[in-house]
Amino acid sequence: MSNYEAFKVILITLSGLSKDALHIYIALGVYLGSCLIFGWKARQWRPWLLVLGVAIMGEVWDIQRNLELSQDLNLRGNWKDIWNALLIPTALLVLSRYSTIFAKGSLAHPAGKSGNQP
Repeated sequence: MSNYEAFKVILITLSGLSKDALHIYIALGVYLGSCLIFGWKARQWRPWLLVLGVAIMGEVWDIQRNLELSQDLNLRGNWKDIWNALLIPTALLVLSRYSTIFAKGSLAHPAGKSGNQP
């Protein structure tokens, strides 16, 4: 078992999450973490592209492991894992770019009203 496989087993065991759920949480962590660490904005493409890269890299490792063990490839499963990883970051990217849901003051001052007006 590779270090990558061992790490995945440990994460699944400690978190109690399914493999599919783990993809979602790791992708969300990469997306939000890259925004915090690098100062990127959620509306930029960079955090989303980083999640895409991490998801593809993980699936390439899975495919390589299957080939090393002479196991059948499950490309549909690999695609599902990438889809799971990208769903929430894509929603966050689209919402932050094309809506005002994450705009500063959108909750405190609905409909663009300033705090000084009655």
